[in-house]
Amino acid sequence: MSTIAFIGLGNMGGPMAANLVKAGHRVVGVDVTQAAIDRHVAAGGVKGASIAEAVAEADVVVTMLPSGREVNALYLAESGIVPKVKPGALLIDSSTIDVDTARAVAKAAAAKGLAMLDAPVSGGTGGATAGTLTFMCGGEDATFARAKPYLDAMGKTIVHAGGPGNGQAAKICNNMILGITMIATSEAFVLAEKLGLDAQKLFDIASKSSGQSWSLTTYCPVPGPVPTSPANRDYQPGFTAAMMLKDLKLAQDAARSAGAVTPMGAEAASLYGLYAAQGEAGTDFSGIVNFLRGR
Repeated sequence: MSTIAFIGLGNMGGPMAANLVKAGHRVVGVDVTQAAIDRHVAAGGVKGASIAEAVAEADVVVTMLPSGREVNALYLAESGIVPKVKPGALLIDSSTIDVDTARAVAKAAAAKGLAMLDAPVSGGTGGATAGTLTFMCGGEDATFARAKPYLDAMGKTIVHAGGPGNGQAAKICNNMILGITMIATSEAFVLAEKLGLDAQKLFDIASKSSGQSWSLTTYCPVPGPVPTSPANRDYQPGFTAAMMLKDLKLAQDAARSAGAVTPMGAEAASLYGLYAAQGEAGTDFSGIVNFLRGR
């Protein structure tokens, strides 16, 4: 059993921490909201008095935070993780943030002799609860090997993508594909409606043809063909439009930094920006089909 400090117990972090508890670890949780702390304690976790105290006793620190700004501040501030953590502790950041910040924080941790892994996730709240997340990991081989048993308790697919920052690179590239293909899939269903083609018929054909994609066969943006997709529950979110927009913006930031040309990614970011601005930021990202219908 290890003592794990888990910082950020929101919709994703809370279930992830609960799975670490189920695996037999002592998980000391820290969050800015009392409700999240209460859920963590109810799941068998321990309430942390403060970030500094939680990390000072931890063998492993896991963070799940909103953005690179919070990650940078939490890890590098005078009273933050890197200055206060127990020597030899393992650091795992599962936030989805920009590649440059991930690499800068990992470099600062390494300068203090600390092993750090960036390990963003895919799989949404359902995967977090079920312990079936995909982890995309960036860090040294030895660090990945140390982290894998803990990641196995929270996920099903654990991939080492390379050195520091490569986990974030994999995450934003993957989600750029997802954002683009969801728009393309939604456009096809809107066009089919205009042409008098039944949605189920389009699904039956495209799902077995060259138009097949995860956005179609697992997360179909119209009600009916895939009963488990958010389209069948009025687009209640598994992954919000705001979260998709965040990831698409991160991809564009990375593209500019690397000198890559991503016109489809840029257009997807623009469209999700317009969709979110219409008051749909909290709606599932597949609901963009209604924006394309003009609703």
